[in-house]
Amino acid sequence: MISKQNSLSILFISFLLIISFFHGCDSESAFSANQIVVGITSDIESFNPLYSFSGYEVHISELLYLSLVQYEWNEIEGKLDPYPMLAEKWEWADDSSSIKFFLRDDVYWSDGRKFNSEDVVFSFDLYSDPRVNSRFYGFFENFYVSNDQEDSLHVILDKTFEVQDSFTVTFNFRKNSIPSLKDIDYPLLPRHVYEYVDRENFSQSEKDIKLVTNGPFLVEKWDKNQAIILKSSKNCFLYNSVSADQDENTKPVERLVFKIVPDYNSRITQLKKGEIDLMEDVKPDNVSSLKENEKINIASVKGREFDYMGWNNINIDEYRKGRLLPNKLFGNPEVRKALTYAVNREEVLSEYLKGFGDLASGPVSPIFKKYFDERLKPLEYDPEKAKKILSEQGWSDKDKNGILEKGNSQFSFILNIPSGNPRREFASTVIKNNFREIGIDVSVQAYEPRVFFQKLFSREFDAWIAAWVIPLPLDLKPFWHSDLQANQFNLAGYRNNRVDSLLELIIETKNDDVKTESYKKLQSIIYDDTPFTFLYWTDNIVAYNKKIKNINVTPLYPIHHAWNWRLEE
Repeated sequence: MISKQNSLSILFISFLLIISFFHGCDSESAFSANQIVVGITSDIESFNPLYSFSGYEVHISELLYLSLVQYEWNEIEGKLDPYPMLAEKWEWADDSSSIKFFLRDDVYWSDGRKFNSEDVVFSFDLYSDPRVNSRFYGFFENFYVSNDQEDSLHVILDKTFEVQDSFTVTFNFRKNSIPSLKDIDYPLLPRHVYEYVDRENFSQSEKDIKLVTNGPFLVEKWDKNQAIILKSSKNCFLYNSVSADQDENTKPVERLVFKIVPDYNSRITQLKKGEIDLMEDVKPDNVSSLKENEKINIASVKGREFDYMGWNNINIDEYRKGRLLPNKLFGNPEVRKALTYAVNREEVLSEYLKGFGDLASGPVSPIFKKYFDERLKPLEYDPEKAKKILSEQGWSDKDKNGILEKGNSQFSFILNIPSGNPRREFASTVIKNNFREIGIDVSVQAYEPRVFFQKLFSREFDAWIAAWVIPLPLDLKPFWHSDLQANQFNLAGYRNNRVDSLLELIIETKNDDVKTESYKKLQSIIYDDTPFTFLYWTDNIVAYNKKIKNINVTPLYPIHHAWNWRLEE
């Protein structure tokens, strides 16, 4: 789990099978000495960037399909620096109304066809077509898009694109828009493969089509619920550029194996035995023993992922009828603030995270050094203050049964969590006990992760624990803007006109001082409204075999730019 402007449409939860045929190999040949094995928790559903949603789906698809631009993390400034990828270079118009890309002429699809400008135009056509319902549908507000009700938000190709030749294409942006490189940062798809697929049934029809990619790796084999095996694409310019600069003591990675090991302890055991070469989300409890292993390195990355306790701010039954009314339990910001005071987040941070994390006060990670408002301190654990606020809001235990009530409503709810996540299971127990102390009755319901997220994005929960990974570049509109149809990540149903104005100003302004000030104002408003309870930023603890060289663990995730990895001889 992740990471684009205006976030996803509801089809983010439509997990689809993509591939049924690969040029495979037998199981013995699939595993060689020149390989790296990455331990992951569960299988993926899609390689196709149109529909890949979960974390490793996205990461794997980005190794198969390339974009015009690539990024590196700038640790000093806390931001992304762009570099050419499929483009050799680009030129902005003086007024930023358009950008011209000069494409590489040495990029080939895995079936031998040459990548060109038409693939660029076609990809944006697919991504924005409402019939296709890709995970990026609705992201293209800076482009010229259709206002037709049946074809809403579909990019108008002849107004948006000018194809000068096979390797030169210009993007034209809507008048008065403030475009940036993130508007064009999408994995590109082969036109010749998908142009004749029926778009009314695209998600079903394309799954039977052979996978054709242009990245540094190819899919060699997919053993469902066992392993995803990628092999290096020696025809890819990225592979060739890395191989040309070989260290005589290292060799290129021939295979990248994503081994599916659902059980955490089994992954740790296999890591120690050398059966797995890399895993992330290592528990703090295991760090000491792993450091004692002479073959393992540990890297801890300050996070852009935070755990939170979600409160549905709106009455979901009324919302489905087209009416926006406050949730009877969680619609009051003072009540939400009381719930936050009631949670002993420090206990989870110290007992489970062992200090590999930081309490959260809002939606901007401290890694975004320019935009983070360090003046906002996390609300301290104070159950007495929580009880006082709830009493002021009319909640009291009149019948002396240990549970607060207001009118005919008892303060009782189900806290939903994804199963198989020990940290959330630990936190939910702490939270349940914390709430019992102040007269709130909570039961915990765990769902298999895929079911959990389906229900979450269908807005079936009033309360839940989950995590958000903050996008790079930083983009908060999908999570906090009041337009709930266009911003499906706003799962709390949070609505604040001042926040909307600031989010829009952040997108529109070219003045970085204005952007910085707007981000800090936005954090302050959200801090006061407490739309949900921010728990903690979690460090991503990554363990990897010392034989892996040239690996750079950053907030962009461990397998980012995995084609640069080398293996020690």
